[in-house]
Amino acid sequence: QVQLVESGGGLVQAGGSLRLSCAASGRTFSSYAMGWFRQAPGKEREFVAAISWSAGSTYYADSVKGRFTISRDNGKNTVYLQMNSLKPEDTAVYYCAAGRAQWDHQIHTYPYQYDYWGQGTQVTVSS
Repeated sequence: QVQLVESGGGLVQAGGSLRLSCAASGRTFSSYAMGWFRQAPGKEREFVAAISWSAGSTYYADSVKGRFTISRDNGKNTVYLQMNSLKPEDTAVYYCAAGRAQWDHQIHTYPYQYDYWGQGTQVTVSS
């Protein structure tokens, strides 16, 4: 079992930055690929970013590429999402997720590939 708790959301003006954190319980955190998804009101949950268990591979949605950075600290059982140059369309509830991976550089980009989810943290970007 892995429990995930997100933090760091809030209200920010367009062009600003936020750093989301996701703290994981369990001793096998380092063997999970991690990801961030978001869901805006009335929309489906969408992929944002993913990172392999070794942090050797990362992948981003086109909409956030160049603005967001995913990273992880396996010693602290934590994954981060640094969000810069925020836009009003980034407003959503952000969720972190953990998915079992079979090899070092494996990453997941679909919700069904993830086994555990956090409760979400709200990010609101004002124009």
